Amino acid sequence: MSNDDVGSAFAALVDIMARLRAPGGCPWDREQTWETLRSYVLEEAYEVVDAIERDDPQALRDELGDLLLQIVFQAEIAQEGGHFTAADVARAIADKLVRRHPHVFADATVRDAAEVVRNWQRLKDEERPIAAGTDPDALVPRGLPALPRAQKLASILARRGFDWPDAHAVLDKVEEEVRELRAALTLGDAPAIAHELGDLLLAATSLARHLDVSAEVALRDATARLLDRVHRVEAAADVLGRQPVDLSSTELDRLWRDAKRRG
Repeated sequence: MSNDDVGSAFAALVDIMARLRAPGGCPWDREQTWETLRSYVLEEAYEVVDAIERDDPQALRDELGDLLLQIVFQAEIAQEGGHFTAADVARAIADKLVRRHPHVFADATVRDAAEVVRNWQRLKDEERPIAAGTDPDALVPRGLPALPRAQKLASILARRGFDWPDAHAVLDKVEEEVRELRAALTLGDAPAIAHELGDLLLAATSLARHLDVSAEVALRDATARLLDRVHRVEAAADVLGRQPVDLSSTELDRLWRDAKRRG
């Protein structure tokens, strides 16, 4: 597809959105605001992720379109208020990509992808310097799910000196939190159990950051593996004419180990 094709398709989408918002357009679309559309933006983003995880290109195309609609919708509302346009949005991200890839668009050189990431963060910090004393809580959107928000906050705090020296040190912290959770469980102290479990999850997100792994993606993948193994165990139990709930712990463990080995 040529740039002209992309431009005309995007322009047509922007025009359709403007028509829907114009007098005589769609009553529902005309009533929407940035605030009322927030849940739709989140929902469409998650549906994009779902299509990627299902490896479904057709669904991905459709879900990316739905997400793009939300971007154009928000931009149209902004244009009506005299703030910015859809073209401004596209131009701003294009300019940012050029600025943050000097190894492609200028004469900078990089050794590997890791250095690209470091340069990106350095350039980002130079573009938007953070005033000393700025509350880290204000730097990460509160609407983020808890795992990615914790991981982003940990990255900011690390640049302020609040960090472990390496992944092994963080793993020691994870093990410490496990011991403290065991102690709370022994005491049967419900508030302490919740507290220590939170600390364990927080330490796990720091470990993920040190391992250069997304805690959110890692958990989603682990959940998918869990469901796959559950389906395998259920299928194996069905062959035996049984339900998993009717199996002994030994039988269930055997089927689970077999499912894990095969998947």
